[in-house]
This record gives sequence, C-alpha cells and structure tokens, in this order.
Amino acid sequence: MVSEFVFLGLTNSWEIQLLLFLFSSIFYMASMLGNSLIVLTVMMNPHLHSPMYFLLANLSITDLGVSSVISPKMIYDIFRKRKVISFGGCIAQIFFIHIIGGVEMVLLIAMAFDRYVAICKPLHYFTIMSRKMCLQLLVAAWIIGFIHSVVQLGFVVKLPICGPNVIDSFYCDFPRFIKLACTDTFRLESMVTANSGFISLGSFFTLIISYIFILITKHSSGSSSKALSTLSAHITAVALFFGPLIFIYTWPFPSTHLDKFLAIFYAVLTPFLNPVIYTFRNQEMKVAMMRVCRQLVSHRKISLLMPVL
Repeated sequence: MVSEFVFLGLTNSWEIQLLLFLFSSIFYMASMLGNSLIVLTVMMNPHLHSPMYFLLANLSITDLGVSSVISPKMIYDIFRKRKVISFGGCIAQIFFIHIIGGVEMVLLIAMAFDRYVAICKPLHYFTIMSRKMCLQLLVAAWIIGFIHSVVQLGFVVKLPICGPNVIDSFYCDFPRFIKLACTDTFRLESMVTANSGFISLGSFFTLIISYIFILITKHSSGSSSKALSTLSAHITAVALFFGPLIFIYTWPFPSTHLDKFLAIFYAVLTPFLNPVIYTFRNQEMKVAMMRVCRQLVSHRKISLLMPVL
C-alpha cells in the first residue's frame, strides 16, 4: 500500500517558479492580513454587530482556512525537487478543503438571504435576521460542510492505492486521488461529480437567480439603495468562489494546466479578493478598518515605549 504521494507541482522552469513563489507568498500574506483585519474589525466595533457583518466575519474565517490548507504547502514545495505528502496528510488536506468549501457555500447562500430580507422586507429585517437565526445559519453551515466532506471521504479513504503514487498537481483532492486507485472508479468519480460539481453548479445558479429577483423587485426603490449597493460585491464574490469549483468538478474535458490555474486562483487569489470586494464599496467598513489599524499602531507604539520608560 502507498504510504506517501509525490506532487509534480506547477512547473519545472526556475524563472516561473520564482515568479509563482513571489506571487503566492505576497497574496497569501495579504489574504491572511486582510481577512484577519475584517474579523478583528467586526469584533471590536459595536456598530458592526449586525447580521450582515457577522456573516462577513465568518466568511473571512473560512477564507483564512482555505488559504492555510493549500497555500503554505504549495509555497514550501515550489523549489523542492521532491514534493511529498504523507497518505494521512493527503486525506487531511482533502477533508479540510471540502469541509471549508461546504461551509463557505452555505455562508454565501445565507448572505444572499440576508440581502433579500434587508432589501425586500426592511421593516422585518431585525426580527427575521435575529441573533438566534444567525447562529443557526452558522451551525447549519458547519454541519452541512462536515457531512459534505465526510460522505465523500468515507467512500474514498479505503480505496486500494497499491500502484502509482504520483499526483499531477500541487495539492490533494478527490479527482486526482481517485484516479490512483487499483480498481474501477467510475461510480466514485460520478459520485464526486454529483456531490461537489452539481451541488456547486446548482447553488451558483440559485444564487444568481435570487440576486436577479432582488434587483428586479427593488431596483426602483430609493430607500434600499444602500442595501442594493452591496449586491454587486456579493455577486462578484459568488462568481469568484463557484467559478473555479464548477470547472474543476464538472468540466467534461479536464485539463491539467487549467485545473492548476483554477486551483491557484481558488486557493490564493479568491481569499485575497473577498476582503477587497466586500470593503471596496462599503464606506462604513473602510472607516472601521482604518480606525482599528490606528488603534493597533498606537498600541504597538505604547508597548515599544513601555520598556524605555
């Protein structure tokens, strides 16, 4: 039985490796700082203790998870000649990728529901989107993400991997892992496509249709202009999240190079772009984040001056 897997990585060109190392490192650090700042800002500012920002902070937590599961290993392996991961490490990576992906999928649906209530039922917003409702949505997201990951992993973890152990990628995931099995995997591949691919595709179109419905319903309403202005950010984030997943799991003509590009986009760029998208047109969030940054800088200066005094 195979005890470890060997990644082929992204490229053998030293120049491209250097470029990827710089690109991935910069965007990984930026995504970690940006999402951490959003979580800290929502926690520290009482004016942001609302359902919309509660869901946004939890989305940032999942983005931190996406970055941490894939990016550090990828960056560490870029210049290594032998890129190895243990069998247990590969299974753990698959598990966390899919549980976090499932949570983020449900959170995006919850955020769409939040915008629907804010725009179409503004007088009942705080009644419907109560603290209890927000916590129930968060718990449901983690339960669904856990079930989504465990159901697939339960079928895959006991596959007989007795021959090749080379994965033409830079991380572990179901499609590449299943192809290494020493048995017929057509049914398992169909199950993964149905579970991950079609669920992603169905959720994506459901969200897009719901946003179109909201825009048509309240486009002419001036009282909901602030709520409507946040829809473009939500739609962009949904497209960035679901786009790579749909191609990776449902595209009938798989391409290794395209899959690698989309995986980098999903693991490195999307967690960085989400905080940028959600704060770019949100003046309240930008002001609160700047205030938190000033507080952190002032506290840092005071802590540095204390030993001197």
